[in-house]
Amino acid sequence: MSESPSSWKEPIKLAVIVLNYRTPAMVVDCLESLEGQITPPEQRVVVVDNHSGDDSADRIEAEIGRRGWGDWARVERSPVNGGFAAGNNVGIRSIDAGVYLLLNSDTIVRKGAIETIIQTLDQHPEVHMLGPQLEWMDGKHQISTFRYRTPITELLYASSLGLLARLFPRHVVARELHEWTVGIDWVSFACIAIRREVIEKIGLLDEGYFMYFEDMAYCRKATGSGFTIAYQPEAHVVHLRGGSSPVKEATRQKKRRPLYFSNARSHYFRSFYGLPGHIVANLFWMIGYLIGSLRGRSGAVQKEWRDIWVSPRHSMGDQA
Repeated sequence: MSESPSSWKEPIKLAVIVLNYRTPAMVVDCLESLEGQITPPEQRVVVVDNHSGDDSADRIEAEIGRRGWGDWARVERSPVNGGFAAGNNVGIRSIDAGVYLLLNSDTIVRKGAIETIIQTLDQHPEVHMLGPQLEWMDGKHQISTFRYRTPITELLYASSLGLLARLFPRHVVARELHEWTVGIDWVSFACIAIRREVIEKIGLLDEGYFMYFEDMAYCRKATGSGFTIAYQPEAHVVHLRGGSSPVKEATRQKKRRPLYFSNARSHYFRSFYGLPGHIVANLFWMIGYLIGSLRGRSGAVQKEWRDIWVSPRHSMGDQA
């Protein structure tokens, strides 16, 4: 039997926020993986429907009722689709919790992962944000721990030359880890646990990012305020990737990405390096692109040379 809506207003220990945009089947699979791992009333799940414009929210609500998940899961409907950051903020605002676990809809939470995350935070009060081990369905490791992007990383990325990566190892974004590690720049927000005190001090996610870069930006803001990020490989979460975004597949095929990706990139560099830093990052990218192209190895996608100059003032939904 479902509890009354008023019972969800009491402070709890853990709130899992699952963001949906036209992926109801994935959300139901995600919720199914959480069944037995969430213990109400101290733990709850809020599914935010990010104004899907279809029957997603109704279908998810129907499954929650049919499967008897109503005591620990409910749907929150956003009136607009403001993107990944805005959607998660809707979920965070809707419930009072000591820890918020942001969880993509295209995830499957392995048994014991929630307990491991909570135990780790209880045992390590010095850790304020925690990322689990992301993996494919077959258990193959995914890199989910990273260094910050800097203007020099744009040179490395656009050139795709291993020699430059070896010359500037601290500017290689991907940081592959397999062991418990404290003191990471940033972790993927496909699954991230954030203590309430972080949000109280630095605020919610920056809604200037529609999708992409918001996780790195938030972690950078958090670490800049003295908070610590850690990686717990003993908590396993399957990340199927690309459930509600075409960016990863477009990148793989070197096709043009939606403009909101370049918009987010511009917003990131201007936020942390200013307009001059953004220009420098783009110039480094162009140099890397030329070097890589001469060697037939550039990492650029179609029209990226043009899209990197986009202003953050552009509409996130624009493509031209």
